[in-house]
Amino acid sequence: MPDKTPEITGIDTHAHIFSPDQPMAEGRRYTPDYTARLEDWLAHMADHGLSHGVLIQPSFLGTDNGLIAEAISQHPHHLRGVAVVDPEMSESALARLDAQGFVGARLNLVGRPLEAYDSAQWQRFFRRLADLGWQVEIQRAFEDFATIVPPIATSGVAVMIDHFGLPKGGIRPEDAAHRAVLEMLRAHPNAYVKLSAPYRSAQDDVAAHRSFEALREACGGVARFCWGSDWPHTQHETAVSYDDQMARFAALVPDADDRARILVTTPADLFRFSK
Repeated sequence: MPDKTPEITGIDTHAHIFSPDQPMAEGRRYTPDYTARLEDWLAHMADHGLSHGVLIQPSFLGTDNGLIAEAISQHPHHLRGVAVVDPEMSESALARLDAQGFVGARLNLVGRPLEAYDSAQWQRFFRRLADLGWQVEIQRAFEDFATIVPPIATSGVAVMIDHFGLPKGGIRPEDAAHRAVLEMLRAHPNAYVKLSAPYRSAQDDVAAHRSFEALREACGGVARFCWGSDWPHTQHETAVSYDDQMARFAALVPDADDRARILVTTPADLFRFSK
């Protein structure tokens, strides 16, 4: 990877590229019928003054991360990837992904039984990721993060909570289960939150603002936030656009310094653009 990157004006930390012609994972919850092209996403970013981006492996493609690897090879100064991997993959295979520009592993736990993440097998995996400077990115219902995150975070690896944490209808601090997640965030400074896709948890602008304020208080500010477009907004394509998500982010975070921290400073370090 390059020693220096071009000026970072903003990082979209969550987007997907795919084609319906690719082999699909068994047991998937969704099958696309269209192509999400790299060029289209890059154009959206350019239109909004964003210079860098992170591609997230969609769960329906399983552990074949080749399309993202190819995209990064075309734009190594500007792109990084988060892969779906087998926790038992070899050291050489993990090192190869690292060399290709991957900086994290995704656990999409929606609809899946939770495992014992404090087990020796999982802890060994998380420590391997921590040694590489990777993160673990998790998608799951909000209430479960109080249980999921602590055993992972204590391994030393950074944990990224996707999509506001998917709090259905927004975070309610008066709810005991939601309050437990907020307390967990206070206790684990290596847990981060991605401000992305509020529509995936039925959050309107008012609910998203309430969630943001609760998360900001729990995290002690905005330094542990990133932003992602969730392009191409799978299963919400007709109701959501890139323009919408940028406008909603600007309204959610009106302070320019806070936006710069979320769009540039934090993700530059976390996704290894600054190295």
